[in-house]
Amino acid sequence: MATNHLQTRYREEIVPSLMEEFSYQNVMQVPTINKLVVNIGMGEADDEPKTMDFAVDTLRVITGQQPIITRAKKSVAGFKLREGRAIGCKVTVRGERMWALLDRVMNVVLPRIRDFRGTPAKLDGRGNYTIGLREQLIFPEIDFDSIDKVRGMEITIVTSAQTDEEGRRLLKLLGMPFQGN
Repeated sequence: MATNHLQTRYREEIVPSLMEEFSYQNVMQVPTINKLVVNIGMGEADDEPKTMDFAVDTLRVITGQQPIITRAKKSVAGFKLREGRAIGCKVTVRGERMWALLDRVMNVVLPRIRDFRGTPAKLDGRGNYTIGLREQLIFPEIDFDSIDKVRGMEITIVTSAQTDEEGRRLLKLLGMPFQGN
């Protein structure tokens, strides 16, 4: 399988740059992208069971993998939620597909957002980054006529960075369009 140009750039340019910047002793200390998790929350899945099928198809088209259906771990009366009920679907992408999807998200999908001025540079405290998207139509693979309704999703980029500063710098060097840069 041919390596993605983003993955090649990571190995040849970004790793040496990060080693110098953070003065790592070993190449294995350099943060990398471990996986991408794409999920769609479906609060309305109980009322309309067909909507879950559309969400699963959407994720399958975007990632090229079969999504799993996520279920509620416990009942919450305030949300009218029962334990075991389907509440969303998700896909974990690793390896070649991960690099290709990350490249596509940063260079094709995000610029297609109307009035896009960059993504917030806020990480989760452990070097991981989540992008919330309001609609699936910004992905070029999605056929406008085949969707039942516009639904949002989250893409979580899980890195091996120990701090937000390292994770932010890794994503910036990879080409993540952060606000104010």
